[in-house]
Amino acid sequence: MKNLQYLLLFFVIVSSAAFAQTTKNTTAYTQKTPSSDGTGKWYKGREIAPFMDFAGAAWLERNTRNKEENTDRAIARLPLQSNSVIADIGAGTGYYTFRIADKVPAGRVYAVEIQDEALAYLKNRAGQRNLKNVTVIKGADKSPNLPVNAIDVVIMVDVYHELSYPSEMLQAIHRSLKEGGKLVLLEYRAEDPKVAIKPLHKMTVEQVNKELAANRFKLVQKEDFLPMQHYLVYQKQAIK
Repeated sequence: MKNLQYLLLFFVIVSSAAFAQTTKNTTAYTQKTPSSDGTGKWYKGREIAPFMDFAGAAWLERNTRNKEENTDRAIARLPLQSNSVIADIGAGTGYYTFRIADKVPAGRVYAVEIQDEALAYLKNRAGQRNLKNVTVIKGADKSPNLPVNAIDVVIMVDVYHELSYPSEMLQAIHRSLKEGGKLVLLEYRAEDPKVAIKPLHKMTVEQVNKELAANRFKLVQKEDFLPMQHYLVYQKQAIK
């Protein structure tokens, strides 16, 4: 009888914690009349942008992308070892995924996408290139569905501002990262009016810091070597 009481108490505690977390997350967002290019959903003073449909895949693979964004240098500066485990969330066409895969021959790259067309494209390209160290994963709105405590570095390139549930996604990423693991964000600079990108698809460092700090990530590196984007490295902080 006593064991049954302990078991019931355990389920009450777990259920209460889950309810508290759900309540916290649902109250993290507010709804307003959408702007002309927005979703009407706000997080910590920022209107969340709509995500780019895979119909725009050609833009991701444009011949001028490296010149415009200096993607080669961005990849070269990633905190990688030859055996690192990386997750490219919002991988799109794999523009970054497959270039990173060449840098971690003894490691692994998880290419995470939520759109079926993108998933099929990534699997096909990985197969064509016979890349054994690339694993394609179907993510969800609130989680990238990555293994827990298994990832060294997560990267999101012009993706974070489009996450429908940034708080839940960051919490899921936090769980997937190893102790001391890092999250690298590339986001178009909202502070620079010369960056000709729609306003909701740009972010300030101040805004990114506000959102990341609220989900237990600390800014450990900020670089300005890219022509149009912030290069921001955050480290997973322990749960207190």
